[in-house]
Amino acid sequence: MKNLSIIILVLFLNFQVGAQITHKRTLKLMGSRFDITVVAKDTIQADGFIDLAISEITRIEQLISSWDPKSQTSKINENAGVNPVIVDKELFDLIQRAMSISKLTDGAFDISYASMDKIWKFDGSMTQMPSEENIKASVEKVGYENIVLDASNSSVFLRKKGMKIGFGAIGKGYAADKAKSLLIEKGAVSGIINASGDMNTWGNQVNGEEWKVAITNPLDKNKAFALLPITNGAVVTSGNYEKQVTFNGKRYTHIIDPRTGYPSSGIISVTVFAPKAELADALATSVFVMGKEVGLNRINQLPNIECIIIDEKGNLFTSNNIEINKI
Repeated sequence: MKNLSIIILVLFLNFQVGAQITHKRTLKLMGSRFDITVVAKDTIQADGFIDLAISEITRIEQLISSWDPKSQTSKINENAGVNPVIVDKELFDLIQRAMSISKLTDGAFDISYASMDKIWKFDGSMTQMPSEENIKASVEKVGYENIVLDASNSSVFLRKKGMKIGFGAIGKGYAADKAKSLLIEKGAVSGIINASGDMNTWGNQVNGEEWKVAITNPLDKNKAFALLPITNGAVVTSGNYEKQVTFNGKRYTHIIDPRTGYPSSGIISVTVFAPKAELADALATSVFVMGKEVGLNRINQLPNIECIIIDEKGNLFTSNNIEINKI
């Protein structure tokens, strides 16, 4: 659902300091680019940590993938309108948290978006807008209110036939959170899991400084707005300026409001800072859908959450408690 529109520059020292090194590996997981960086005593230990992270991310993908016919998520979708499906507590809890975010954002975030008919094309093939009737029909099966959870037996039931859930807007963030937790448990003192812009950090660089990210103008990638520290938290950046269509002078992008079937407009990138990447991931998508004013208002009501928005004119807006020292 998301393209990285703000370039996140991870600054680290790649040499030995105080018997610690920074080691990084880049690979494709969950259909996306993952950059896994750890601080360790040597490359053998670092590779061991990274291998653990890869195994955990792969495990998460097998649990939540709607493309894998053997996954529990696929079984939920196959039984939509038929039977509840008993799932692992981990998946049940993830769905429950996703529904809480749906309530928090008035449905701007909704994992049942996967039920939506794909009537919008952002590959250059669209020559006219879909009809109002087709747009309305495209979201008939969407609605988190029709996801029924039974905690007594850890079951999930989708009320409508043809209804589907998917974790495209939250899955990579959740995987990054789980990989980070596992590495901390196994003794990794510091690192970064960067899942295509869903970044989760802990500890410090080998020189003792905080990890930092550069917030870059997506309309001019040679210009950075600011350099911000991240300490034991997550930052997720999502953008939509590359996948778009224009009709009657109005720009429509690939992030679609699951309540209406219409694409979001007015914003080209959103960066959310939060304690966990899962939450930051979901809120970044939600802000696109809610819009600048409503999105910032909602973020300002949440503790330990901050947000940076860049609109389609390149203007930068922030939540109340974030300070940007422009560079």
